Amino acid sequence: MSIDIVRGSSRKPVASEKLEDLMRQADLSGTLFIGYPIIATPEGPYPIDALLISAEKGIVVFDLIEGTDVGDYELRQDDAANKLEARLRTHRELVRRRELRILIHTLSFAPAVSHPVAPDEAGCQVVNSSSLRRALDAFTWPGREDKTYKNALSALESISTIRKSKVNRTVQQKSSRGSKLQALENAIATLDNTQSKAVIETIEGVQRIRGLAGSGKTIVLALKAAYLHAQNPEWRIGVTFHTRSLKGQFQRLINTFSIAAGREPDWENLRILNAWGAHGGSDRDGMYYEFCRAHDIAYFDFMSARRQFGRGGEFAGVCKHALGQVWESKQLYDAILVDEAQDFSPAFLQLCYALLGAPKRLVYAYDELQNLTGESLPAPEDIFGKNADGVRFDAAYADGPRPDLILEKCYRNSRPVLVTAHALGFGIYREPRPPSGSGLVQMFDQSQLWEEIGYRVREGELKDGADVTLYRPDDTSPKFLQEHSDISDLVQFIPFNSGEEQISWLVEEIRKNLENDELRHDDIMVINPDPLTTREKVGPIRSRLLEAGIMSHLAGVDTNPDVFFRDSPEGSVTFTGIHRAKGNEAGMVYVINAQDCHAKAGNLASLRNRLFTALTRSKAWIRVLGVGRGMEELKQEYEKLKDRHFELTFTYPTQTQREQLRIIHRDMTQAEDRRLKNHQQSVDDLLGDFESGNYHLEDLDEESVARLRKLFTGAG
Repeated sequence: MSIDIVRGSSRKPVASEKLEDLMRQADLSGTLFIGYPIIATPEGPYPIDALLISAEKGIVVFDLIEGTDVGDYELRQDDAANKLEARLRTHRELVRRRELRILIHTLSFAPAVSHPVAPDEAGCQVVNSSSLRRALDAFTWPGREDKTYKNALSALESISTIRKSKVNRTVQQKSSRGSKLQALENAIATLDNTQSKAVIETIEGVQRIRGLAGSGKTIVLALKAAYLHAQNPEWRIGVTFHTRSLKGQFQRLINTFSIAAGREPDWENLRILNAWGAHGGSDRDGMYYEFCRAHDIAYFDFMSARRQFGRGGEFAGVCKHALGQVWESKQLYDAILVDEAQDFSPAFLQLCYALLGAPKRLVYAYDELQNLTGESLPAPEDIFGKNADGVRFDAAYADGPRPDLILEKCYRNSRPVLVTAHALGFGIYREPRPPSGSGLVQMFDQSQLWEEIGYRVREGELKDGADVTLYRPDDTSPKFLQEHSDISDLVQFIPFNSGEEQISWLVEEIRKNLENDELRHDDIMVINPDPLTTREKVGPIRSRLLEAGIMSHLAGVDTNPDVFFRDSPEGSVTFTGIHRAKGNEAGMVYVINAQDCHAKAGNLASLRNRLFTALTRSKAWIRVLGVGRGMEELKQEYEKLKDRHFELTFTYPTQTQREQLRIIHRDMTQAEDRRLKNHQQSVDDLLGDFESGNYHLEDLDEESVARLRKLFTGAG
């Protein structure tokens, strides 16, 4: 047995550190929170000095004392216990009639006091380092219940109301999809220990949080921002992100947590900003725009940035340019939290870092796989400089708050959905193609990333050139995420003969979801992977839905760019392109025109990235729809995975092979694409002349023939 320790902000560092040392030696299980939770009271937020929650003891509230003056410890213990009990009583599952289901004990811990104070009639006592163990041994929890323990932990972490839907569900059928979603939302109620640490523990410097889509990074960052704000209301804190529709989600999460802690957020000090920003008031503010405004330097909008820095390099270009214009940065923030950092260049993180005062509290979260490029962000030392203030990713943090946290457990996607996304994203079971002789589309340069994101080796080895079989165990892909439905219902790949067939099937299924399955409109998301064709492709579907009396909207087009799900009395089904889908989730996700993700060559890596991202938006069911041979071949890849019980078996490509994959499947610029098409036409013309007999191989000079042989056969 062991105690998990989660260290929050404490104004009693000596007593906190001594308590941690002693609790590590205790023969107990559970979680010790330092400087947490923060209780809502009429007077405002009330932070508990330390709290132990244990299945053996119940709850132990610690009043920490620095020095030898114990003061009015009985009043402090009573006050803390009463406030905590009042909060727990608001959770119906923790109350049996008028009785709280979990026992609350209190202790004043004063390591500098020579003689402890025995318990009074109410049980209030003062202990020191020598007597702490005896006091804990005397505490019991008669009639303890594991379910109550978990419910209490969830309530203390203020996550229950955040994980659940914004609107209460009305379900009549126990086996309906709506009922299953309700059960899922209730089950995902407690943060795991790694998430708790990521929320509460803060580095006096740079901290990064890595994890899969669905591992809770956005929730963790929102709760972390609210926690820092509650503990330090005078700080100026910035929260920023890549996907604009995340703004409303951050506002809701932060507001919910802050109110639970006793105070509405002060949005002047806790700012939720877009990354880029523009003129037009505080609602349009962004980190880059604020940097330019504060330093009185030129600001580039998107189109001027494209003209200046080229397609694809717009935001990285403006950030580099802005940093180059400033000799000494103005320090506008005490802490900045960045979500979706995988979508930003290092220059944007450097810009955020420059806006921070010492000790440079920058927290950035990113998904190693969100783009499936096989490349991660550079190491923090490479982004911010090895001698930069606040960048210390070393062994000094071994027993303290960690600067590098990996969230390997996925709470959104079930194991079949997540492994399907990885299998298709990497092309694990794609038919082998020349010249590589492999079906792989891309692969991590660092093989250990597979284990860091929650996979384990079933057979073989994770090393270059070796055969390996990977699987996801229950501890990283919880079983309850898939047990609500058969695998054949969780994931379906459905090919059609025509676009019209696809539309008719989809409209009928959405009607069934709403009328028979007890799903709400905002439980449904329809994703078109190609952002350039989304308006055109979803138009006929939305027209047919309207004829059936079903309202819908195209996110970011029919709505404000910051809005993804539309709140309306009649409800509205969300249609979206792949970029706006990122950062959002729904119970039932339909991916349409998936054949667009099955190109033969060229930018196949990016196309598979889109499919990966679309699949991982689902928190219950996924339907992948498409037309023609490309869709049939995607279905074949899925069937191979299913036949292998959702395990990934492949030969890990060598460094040379990985580089070849990047060359084969890379994105092309428009100029490169035009040039390739011109060359393709020339090759087609030449081959046609050879096949028709107009030309013969002997008509070419010997050097050209030799070069062709070397290129296509590898001969010297």
